Amino acid sequence: MHKNTHSNMISKIIVHKVGNKINQENLFLSSEELHLDEEMQELLENFFLKSFKGEEQFQFYSDSYLTSNPVYSSVSEIFEDKNKFLWESENIAKHLYEITENPRVQGGELFIVYFEGEETEGGKIDSIGIFKTENKETFLKINANDDDAYNLEKDFGIGLSKLDKGAVIYNNNKETGYILSIIDNNKNGDVYYWFEDFLKVKQREDDYFHTQETLAVYKDYITKQLPQEFEISKADQADFLNKSINFFKDKEQFDFEEFTQEVIGDENVIESFVNYKTDYEQETQMSIAEEFPINTTAVKKQQRYFKSVIKLDKNFHIYVHGDRKMIETGQNEKGKFYRLYFEEEK
Repeated sequence: MHKNTHSNMISKIIVHKVGNKINQENLFLSSEELHLDEEMQELLENFFLKSFKGEEQFQFYSDSYLTSNPVYSSVSEIFEDKNKFLWESENIAKHLYEITENPRVQGGELFIVYFEGEETEGGKIDSIGIFKTENKETFLKINANDDDAYNLEKDFGIGLSKLDKGAVIYNNNKETGYILSIIDNNKNGDVYYWFEDFLKVKQREDDYFHTQETLAVYKDYITKQLPQEFEISKADQADFLNKSINFFKDKEQFDFEEFTQEVIGDENVIESFVNYKTDYEQETQMSIAEEFPINTTAVKKQQRYFKSVIKLDKNFHIYVHGDRKMIETGQNEKGKFYRLYFEEEK
């Protein structure tokens, strides 16, 4: 799959105006495609695609058959026969209009775009983009008049700095719901509208997903479940978190057995963690693989949640980065204390 935006050329584009049905706004369907000059084509390619920086990938799903997912069905038809582009773009716009059930959702322009993929050794992967612009910006137009002077006009339009909503569907893995990149930068208090109600997608269970989920489940276990089951100090919790993130940074491949032995060690705690992970998988209806290549981008993204901080009343925060043996805890007539050993101050 290509992340390089320059490899995607707009070959077809149409825009429909989709209002908010609940607020009695209308749906305006375009009867013909837009025709762009080279400059406008480049401008739009950049605007539509530059926002897609995330590594997370999604796939269409359905509660019955994939073909009953409206957007999946429409893009499949277009990939099959580009002559259906106009007709299916209208179906996508109608579907978006019909599913709006929240008065906070803003109406806007819906662009449906067909991108020709770049020819590579592995073949050409075309893609279909669905982009919605909602926020309008005020901008100034400066016009020169006949008297060598200027006058100002105020206008409203689509700002090109940030796309509000977008999905790019790549023409591969059709049988498992294609591969999608998605953004929603303008949620309007409705987090389900774009991902769930309109597209009906879920995250793909790839290396990024498995890395992200394993780290998240482990962190939740150490911070929430472990203290309920075992006598454990904050310093030990910090040690578990540090060892786990370092394991993911140092290894290229995740192996569950190796992880639990190296990072947890204690057989009772390992058994408790295995049970916690199983409960999580049943609750979420997702299975986390026990072996997978570690995705470094997912590790970097999760790392910020693995800050090991011991908070002592309102006086002190201790950031723990390394060796657990360099911290001792105790109690005397003055109260509870931490003793920190070090070699040099920096």
